[in-house]
Amino acid sequence: MVHELSLLRGVVATVELTATARGATGVEAVGLRVGTLSGAVPEALRGAWPIATAGTIVAGARLDIEEIPAAVRCPACAKAQPIDEFFALRCPVCGTPTADLVAGREFETVYADLN
Repeated sequence: MVHELSLLRGVVATVELTATARGATGVEAVGLRVGTLSGAVPEALRGAWPIATAGTIVAGARLDIEEIPAAVRCPACAKAQPIDEFFALRCPVCGTPTADLVAGREFETVYADLN
């Protein structure tokens, strides 16, 4: 949870800067996109959220997390194929090896609902 707390402190700092610049008095919700290979655990992010936001303009805001599954682009199938985070970097359909990871590493703030 220490890793997630550090990540969230960065998110909170960014949201605070945006809120202050826009004259907001509070934040209702913050949305994150979190890939399954990002190294961040959604449950740990949810648990660390109240700690990361305490004493800030973001305190009390809802945290919405969209989990992004990992996917590789298969050169043989010519399309993206979902993989789980423990799957070798090969197409789960045809078995072709690929290192073209096209989704799963995301850790992005996608919105902050300000008030």
